[in-house]
Amino acid sequence: MNRMVSQAGRSWSEGKKDRACMLISCPDQPGIVAAVSRFLHEHGANIVQSDQYTMDPEGGMFFIRIEFDLSELERRLDTLEMDFAEVVAAKFHMNWSISQESRKKRLAIFVSKEDHCLLELLWQWQAGDLNADIAMVISNHPDMKDIVESLGIPFHHVPVTADSKQQAEETQLKLVADGRVDCIVLARYMQIISPKFIEHYPNKIINIHHSFLPAFVGGKPYAQAYQRGVKIIGATAHYVTEELDGGPIIEQDVQRVSHRDNVNDLKRIGRHIERIVLARAVSWHVEDRILVHENKTVVFN
Repeated sequence: MNRMVSQAGRSWSEGKKDRACMLISCPDQPGIVAAVSRFLHEHGANIVQSDQYTMDPEGGMFFIRIEFDLSELERRLDTLEMDFAEVVAAKFHMNWSISQESRKKRLAIFVSKEDHCLLELLWQWQAGDLNADIAMVISNHPDMKDIVESLGIPFHHVPVTADSKQQAEETQLKLVADGRVDCIVLARYMQIISPKFIEHYPNKIINIHHSFLPAFVGGKPYAQAYQRGVKIIGATAHYVTEELDGGPIIEQDVQRVSHRDNVNDLKRIGRHIERIVLARAVSWHVEDRILVHENKTVVFN
């Protein structure tokens, strides 16, 4: 299976080796789209997809995602970026990035004892539906070791206690740095990440919260939901910030429940929602479909 996925990944990369994705956010004003389009045209690029959104058209923010093809992209990318910074980005005060679609983002998945979110990501990766490389899995428990290593993915057991938390995070940071990780996924990792850790990966740590935020933050949300007699439960994928469960929301989903469902029923239903919501969020992130502005996201999906 791994060999088949690897071959499929190479074919995918070869087919899009000259394709790039540009993400831009900037204060809204006339002429932005024309300037970007003209720049790409003058450099020989062909736009294949463009999505845009204006937040508060009167004095608000403008967001755009553009996919384009450019012959010999890898050789010409540095020059393209330097020219764009000077000719277009500075004029419109842009926050921007250009990424090669053939370069897969490298993920580190953090997990504790519950396996459902991890297994969903592994399955999508095996099927070729998650366009990323899973560089490693890190866990504060050894339970997932055999599953992960059977797929040829490095597994690192880093125990965490109240006394060893700082040392554990230092170990984790070294592992992800050495692994050239682009994004960290908390797949039901039941530890609070410190602000010092977060500052190394701003808007690059994705968490799945097992409730429909902002309701039922913190621990035991299904017990909280049961006590309130809710009729809809859900899950929320969001970027991690210093505010507990308060980061920019990427994706949410819900399912209707009834008075007949007990806490265990809610957990079972919730696990299904969690795995789907997290996988969507991770997929959109690695495909460069998300722009963050303040504590909100614009998702071009």
